[in-house]
Amino acid sequence: MDQPAIQNRPAYPDEKPPIINCHAHIFTGDHVPAHLGKTVIRSPFYKLLNFHWIFSAFRWWYSKGPGKTKHGGIANKKATSRYKIKMFLKRSFILSTFLALLGFFLTLQAADFLFHWIFPDAQKATGWMMEQINKLHNFLAKYNILLETKNIVWQIALILAVVIFFRSGRNFLFLILKNSYSILKKLPGKETSGLIKRYLAIGRFTFHRNQGRTLGDLEKQYPDGSGFVILPMDMEYMEAGKVKEPYRVQMEKLAALKKNNHIYPFVFVDPRRMIAEPDFFNYRCENGKVILEDCFIKEYIEDKKFSGFKIYPALGYYPFDPLLLPLWKYAEQKQLPILTHCVRGPMYYRGRKKPEWDFHPVFKQLVGPGEYDKLLLSQTKNDEFSANFTHPMNFLCLLQKEWLKKAVNQAYKKTKDERLKEVFGFTPDDDDEKATIRNGLTDLKICLGHYGGDDEWKRYFEQDRYDLSNELSQNPYWGIDFFYKKNSNEVSYGKPEQLWKYTDWYSIISSMMLQYRNVYADISFILHNDAFILPLLKQTLQNHELRKKVLYGTDFYVVRNLKSDKQMLADMMGGLEERDFDQVARMNPAAFIKNFVQ
Repeated sequence: MDQPAIQNRPAYPDEKPPIINCHAHIFTGDHVPAHLGKTVIRSPFYKLLNFHWIFSAFRWWYSKGPGKTKHGGIANKKATSRYKIKMFLKRSFILSTFLALLGFFLTLQAADFLFHWIFPDAQKATGWMMEQINKLHNFLAKYNILLETKNIVWQIALILAVVIFFRSGRNFLFLILKNSYSILKKLPGKETSGLIKRYLAIGRFTFHRNQGRTLGDLEKQYPDGSGFVILPMDMEYMEAGKVKEPYRVQMEKLAALKKNNHIYPFVFVDPRRMIAEPDFFNYRCENGKVILEDCFIKEYIEDKKFSGFKIYPALGYYPFDPLLLPLWKYAEQKQLPILTHCVRGPMYYRGRKKPEWDFHPVFKQLVGPGEYDKLLLSQTKNDEFSANFTHPMNFLCLLQKEWLKKAVNQAYKKTKDERLKEVFGFTPDDDDEKATIRNGLTDLKICLGHYGGDDEWKRYFEQDRYDLSNELSQNPYWGIDFFYKKNSNEVSYGKPEQLWKYTDWYSIISSMMLQYRNVYADISFILHNDAFILPLLKQTLQNHELRKKVLYGTDFYVVRNLKSDKQMLADMMGGLEERDFDQVARMNPAAFIKNFVQ
């Protein structure tokens, strides 16, 4: 018998370059530290939300548990047997009533245990909803309807029994987990809601033990030939516990995937790894050029042809860290792109705030008439002070020579690395203001991930009476002048403070994109909120210069708890004119990843 012909999946028309998703992740749960709840949930309760336990539970659920996809003859026989037992119980009034009551009772117990794991201080919480939940708990406990056991083993066993044997109870417990963030908003520490969403997003894909399976889930949502910028993560230095699989193993496996896929993997860079592993980055300087010696960076960039660098400053470092500066000169020389996290979020440094983080290393604030001193960074909570590392103004300390010289001078004082003099044409001085450099980083290719975040887009709209947030409208081909007073060649020493404290990140990032030819921004994660971002995105793309700098990206799979990639792709293709979509998703990404190494 003739078999039907199998048609190939259609690819993009020849006249158009492929779509490139410039911001995607495929790291697994083995690359995430165990205690991301640290500093968000009070010690020692954060240890109950151990990521590794959660990932193991997901893997069991989807590989051996009820979530496993079942097919074939044996599976059908088992399904038939289970169905017969189920219907026997259902058709017996006494047994079905008993099981319904038992399931309700056990679900009530499990829900109470789970709720108090998530909210250990629930009795102290305020808000109408929490008050009603506490009243219900106290009522049930008063009449001994709840089992008041503190034995964690019994609690886990009971919850597992509900999850495995009672579908309605299982769905109810999952509903509690999935919607915890809406309740958490009513509690102190609203950043906990973001943490819960991150748990759900990562857990959704963590049952894949290898990056290849997750990559496959991404690729299937796009037409053949599409490309993907894959961003690994190095979370070993964020003070949130250990990871199961070392960073170098993650990278080895990512390199193996590169051989057979349309992917553009980046190398994650953390200056603390440079200290811990001297062979991570090593270089010499010849005629002002940074030449890589044998090291990890050389292996992955020049030998394995990885496409750029990824940094995540919120994990506890500035993008102008002394150890990063020579690497950025190399990146500029080779036009290798750097993609940085640039949005406030639940992934940040979990350790104590260090004394050197009390003041900004470069920027100053007004302390008296004509008198300036270091800019105070007064935040004390981790989620707040970690945002200081992410602020887009930090990247002007790389791009703007007058601020870069201060960063290089401080780097020289700290490291005593004589190579910095040749790399930057640098003359040191005890006074940062008097140091000089000849070679800047003006052509550094940077993408500010997430375009500052949709909260900063909203802030841009709300600051209608703030002059600096109106500069894009008044001067659409330059935006904010970061260094000089308005309509003057006189340096404004107080402007950095104004920009740092009061100016929305959308205006800052857009102005950087206008003034520096290699500064980009992607719309990853924020594009899930398409109804909100599309009006301003369309307006942004009307600017002749900005339209060449906006990149399509999704933040797969972190964004999956909100929307799938194929839905966001459809939203953008339907929400933008074809020429605008092609600019953002095809032409701009190709220009961004182009470099002199490959």
